[in-house]
Amino acid sequence: MNNYQFDRLEVRVYENAEEMSIVAAKYAGEYLRSRIARQNSARVIWATGSSQIAFLEKLTKIPNISWQKITGLHLDEYLGIDREHPASFRRYLRDRLAQKVPFADFHYIEGDSEQPLRECDRYTRLLQQGEIDLCCLGVGDNGHLAFNDPWVADFDDPDWVKLVKLDPQNRQQQCDRGDFANLEAVPAYAFTLALPAIFSAQMLLCLVSGAPKAAIVAQMLTGDISPTCPASGLRDRPNAILFLDREAARLL
Repeated sequence: MNNYQFDRLEVRVYENAEEMSIVAAKYAGEYLRSRIARQNSARVIWATGSSQIAFLEKLTKIPNISWQKITGLHLDEYLGIDREHPASFRRYLRDRLAQKVPFADFHYIEGDSEQPLRECDRYTRLLQQGEIDLCCLGVGDNGHLAFNDPWVADFDDPDWVKLVKLDPQNRQQQCDRGDFANLEAVPAYAFTLALPAIFSAQMLLCLVSGAPKAAIVAQMLTGDISPTCPASGLRDRPNAILFLDREAARLL
């Protein structure tokens, strides 16, 4: 492992994605145990995507985490798809996390809500019911966090949950994951937690792996801190850790 500092952001680089996931899961488990020991509960925002699969698998197998004292929330969801759709982030988190361990509660963004703006308000109220102890993140090909693409990202966003139009690069990334038949099938709009909601967490753990992410990681860490690369905002966060494998870090 190699440790680096980019502005206020701690960056840890591991030999491969497996090692990265093991260490990140261990860190998250220890952090959650400490929060629960101090306040008898924890509230966590969970990410989806390929970077999280091994991490979640390993985290759910760590012993002595009082999951029944943890409330789960999540970052984003497509507008207009139901919870059983293969690409639904509700389904992803249910199958890989919520059904594996006994959460106190798990609050999902209802992507197929008949009143989407009211759903934004409802989920904002849930988020603001208490402190967010931990937020887990990945980084998109265009530098997005959740569905905060560069053209809608705002470090000072007045909203905590909003509807956004996805940019073409983001939609192509979602299509490439294989859950949509073609690009036209990828929804054009999605719900997302805005950047102030994400950055409100007491701890931010971000995982990025693989050579295809190397260019955006380099931009994120060495370019300007700007909404044009939303993930660059993590460099202003002293309570954040970026976990990388060697391939994702190869351009640094």
